Amino acid sequence: MHTRSHTVLYDPDGLIEAELPLDRKPYESLIKAVLAWTGEDTLATRDYEQIALQLTGHARALAADVRRRADQLPKSSGPWALADVVLREAEGRLSATLEGTVRCVQNRACLVRALYERLDRLEAALAPERVVPSGG
Repeated sequence: MHTRSHTVLYDPDGLIEAELPLDRKPYESLIKAVLAWTGEDTLATRDYEQIALQLTGHARALAADVRRRADQLPKSSGPWALADVVLREAEGRLSATLEGTVRCVQNRACLVRALYERLDRLEAALAPERVVPSGG
């Protein structure tokens, strides 16, 4: 569909999103900074809310990526089961109401970090499956 200002793509299977890599470095830097906070009066409430929104959006995209990777493994495998646990935990944490607090932002930062850790482990688990045997 085309509107005046943009084109809307129909992608119910998320194939386009699956091919776009997440920009990891800025979020790793943000997580490091957020988890280093020790005081409650560092920023204004609206700033905490904006950071929490940013981390929430990234966590949702990351969770979808983790799900796509996990679904490439047998459901009886350990890595799939661990990913499922992390994704259920993420779903619960993402459903919590955002607050303009250090605690809320740090919670979202920890969630993003946990999702990246699970994604890395899934990619390692999938790596042997992607190796093509040599013909030698």
